Amino acid sequence: MALLDHHARLERHATLLLAASLFVVTIGGIVQIVPLFYLENTIEPVTGVRPYSPLELTGRDIYIREGCYVCHSQMIRPLRDEVERYGHYSLAAESMYDHPFQWGSKRTGPDLARVGGRYSDAWHVQHLIDPQSVVPESIMPPYAHLMEVTLDGAHVAELMETHRLVGVPYTEEQIAQARADFLAQADPMADTAGLLERYPGAVVADFDGQPAVTEMDALVAYLQVLGTMVDFSTFVPEPGR
Repeated sequence: MALLDHHARLERHATLLLAASLFVVTIGGIVQIVPLFYLENTIEPVTGVRPYSPLELTGRDIYIREGCYVCHSQMIRPLRDEVERYGHYSLAAESMYDHPFQWGSKRTGPDLARVGGRYSDAWHVQHLIDPQSVVPESIMPPYAHLMEVTLDGAHVAELMETHRLVGVPYTEEQIAQARADFLAQADPMADTAGLLERYPGAVVADFDGQPAVTEMDALVAYLQVLGTMVDFSTFVPEPGR
């Protein structure tokens, strides 16, 4: 009864209740945050995760510029209905080179965390040109204008250097070969041995069928790599992670 009396007193005094709440929240915050300062890494390293290729990185910027993240998340939660629909739940390591990350919970359209390889390049191009032609119930606007904007990759090395400043481990070789890799990934006839050595698993294709590299090429290259870096047939999570 004495404890209940003290609790009733706390509930009747707004200032006291506020102070007590602040104290509890502060203690909880300290318990959660302080241990992180003693960990070298809070992300479990996963085999296969690599920085984006120059063309993929450019496509990611276009994805953000066009506001695709407003309707599509890139985060599959460990819930049965989500895993059954979209695939293996998202790993922190898969977003370790994303600045900013593309998580979220707003899904006017489906989650895209594992869209890579699920559809053909031609499907993606047609979907972006006229969404309703492949998904009749879609309310997505058309992005046909991406076919009309050509890219030469002249500044992609600078983009990669900027990402290196925030922790993406691009090497000097990758930056030096940035423009060549940018052009080679959209040209199936190019010598892509160096590109594939630097960016294993990168999809090489003339994504939109146009002679020049376009914003459509870059965006489809980005979409086709999403969720493909980790081989989940062999992935085993570390205990306690």
